[in-house]
Amino acid sequence: MDEGFSLHLAGLTLSETLCLSVVVTLGLAAAAWFWGPRGGRPPAVALELAWQMMHDAVAEVVAPVHVDRVLPFIGSLWLFIAVSNLLGLVPGLSSPTRDLSVTAALAVIVFFAVHLYGLRAAGWRSYLRHYIQPSPILAPFHIISEITRTLALAIRLFGNMMSLEMAALLVLLVAGLLVPVPLLLLHVIEALVQAYIFGMLALIYVGSALEVSLPEGQPPGPPSPSSPTSSSSAPESP
Repeated sequence: MDEGFSLHLAGLTLSETLCLSVVVTLGLAAAAWFWGPRGGRPPAVALELAWQMMHDAVAEVVAPVHVDRVLPFIGSLWLFIAVSNLLGLVPGLSSPTRDLSVTAALAVIVFFAVHLYGLRAAGWRSYLRHYIQPSPILAPFHIISEITRTLALAIRLFGNMMSLEMAALLVLLVAGLLVPVPLLLLHVIEALVQAYIFGMLALIYVGSALEVSLPEGQPPGPPSPSSPTSSSSAPESP
C-alpha cells in the first residue's frame, strides 16, 4: 500500500501521517484562536450548534459540576478525529487515523486522561480504593480491563478507517468515476460516526472515573424532574 509522501528535515524523515497530524492540530488551534475570545470574531451558527451538541452530549454522561472540565478534552478529540478522518477525501492524501500509531497515541492519551480526571476529582486514596471494591481479588481484573479497553479503542478506529479507505479504493477501481457522489457521502458519514464513537467511548470512560468522587447514590448526569429537591417543594397532602 502506498505510504504517501514524506519530508526530510534536519536528517529526520517525517511521514505523511505525522505531517498531516501536525497540520490538523495547528489548524484547529488557529481556528480556536480566530473564533475564540482573543480573536474577537463571533462564531458562525454552525460552530455554535456544534458546540451546543458537544456540550449536551457531555452533560448527559458526567455530573454538571464536571461538564466544563471535561468538555474541552472530549470536544478536542471529536474535532481532531473528525477532521483527520475527512482528510481522506482530499485527492492524494490519506486519513491520519488509518495509521495504527495515531490511533494508539489517541488511546494512550485517553487512558492517562481518565486517571487524571479521576485522581483530581476523588483524590488518590478514594480513586485507587475503587479498584479493590467490592473485593481485593477483583483488582487484577480491573487492571486488565483498563488495558484491554485501551487496545480496543485504538484498534477499532484504525480498523474502521483502514477498511473504509480500502473499500473506497476497490469501488473506484471497479466502477471508475460512475459512483463518486454516493461514495463520498458514505465516507463523510462513516468518518463522522467513527469520530463520534471514539469520543463517546472516551467520555464514558472519563465519566466512570469521575463517578468515584460522587456521593453514593447520586447519578452522574443532570438531576431528573423526580429528584428529592423537586418533590420536597410539592405541597403535603392533608
